[in-house]
Amino acid sequence: MKRFPVNLQSPMSSANPEGRSITAPLAHRVAAGADAAQIASAVVNVWHEIDDALTPIVGAGGVVALYQRSLHLTAAAYPGLALKANGGGPAQLQSLLAQQNPADAAASGSAFLLTFHGLLSSLVGPSLTERLLRSVWAPLSSGPPPQDSPS
Repeated sequence: MKRFPVNLQSPMSSANPEGRSITAPLAHRVAAGADAAQIASAVVNVWHEIDDALTPIVGAGGVVALYQRSLHLTAAAYPGLALKANGGGPAQLQSLLAQQNPADAAASGSAFLLTFHGLLSSLVGPSLTERLLRSVWAPLSSGPPPQDSPS
């Protein structure tokens, strides 16, 4: 499978080695030529896995608060992610991402995941964050990286 040609790293991640591993699961979920809707679906799927991993520990309300804060912070740099006043959940995030061009959807979706990771890490520490989210990143990052097929 060809790797998706759009850079799935936000500008923050190139300066932060942890950032590269954070968005790696997103990169593994998006095939070459993916459109914005496919990227949006991948971001929301990663989010649902994060939600599943954290809800038993911090509760549904805690996860929602972290989600909303992360989205608010990300929207400062990516105005296309600004939600309506009623909050909006992952379905609205998916809709907002799907309306963007693929490069912008990838950049803003990755930035959201990085922002969430950074926020959680600032609250509970990097080590605990990695342990809590291991189930989200590990299945896709284990084993050899996928190879590009020759063109």
